[in-house]
Amino acid sequence: NYWWGLDLSDSPLQNEEGDVGRKAIKFRKLIHDFQSSFTALEKCLKPVLCAIHGATIGGAIDMITAADIRFCTKDAFFSVKEVDIGIAADVGTLQRLPKVIGSESLVRELCFTARKMYADEAKSCGLVSHVFQDRKTMMKAAFSMGVLIASKSPIAVQGTKAGLVHARDHSVQEGLEFMKHWNMSMLQSEDIPKSVQSFFTKKKPKFSKL
Repeated sequence: NYWWGLDLSDSPLQNEEGDVGRKAIKFRKLIHDFQSSFTALEKCLKPVLCAIHGATIGGAIDMITAADIRFCTKDAFFSVKEVDIGIAADVGTLQRLPKVIGSESLVRELCFTARKMYADEAKSCGLVSHVFQDRKTMMKAAFSMGVLIASKSPIAVQGTKAGLVHARDHSVQEGLEFMKHWNMSMLQSEDIPKSVQSFFTKKKPKFSKL
């Protein structure tokens, strides 16, 4: 299975004795560290692909919604499980899932009920872009996409991800301003003439490593 999320048998959420204020500060740091671990996927300028099979529960939703591209097998299912253990999801799902699938009604249904969403529904709502018959086929497709993306200009790919992540949380005009300042430098990259030459010669370009 992909990931089952929080280990309830060894959870920091168990009741502890002590001052409420001090416990709150301890939990604040704990939550911050968890949030940062998932946000790292989003901040990574390289595209992050998730290949999902089996159960994707709780914290696993936080992880996959911070990724760029999601594949799954037909036996996969997804559950925002936090309400069933008495907490509100706090490390990314409530913030990212509405922007990934675009339906507030469906997001609220999933988060309020903790029901399972299966692969076909995940595909139809946009949580995943492809559904595969089995894990082997999915992994082959995921690696093939990774190779395809890696064949592109790293300057172009990383700039595209930076622009998309910024645009999600900003207005169109703010996004245009961001890309204007980004590309004022990146349009001077050696990757542009290499890409143009490759287009005309039909030969695979060789880009310098970053």
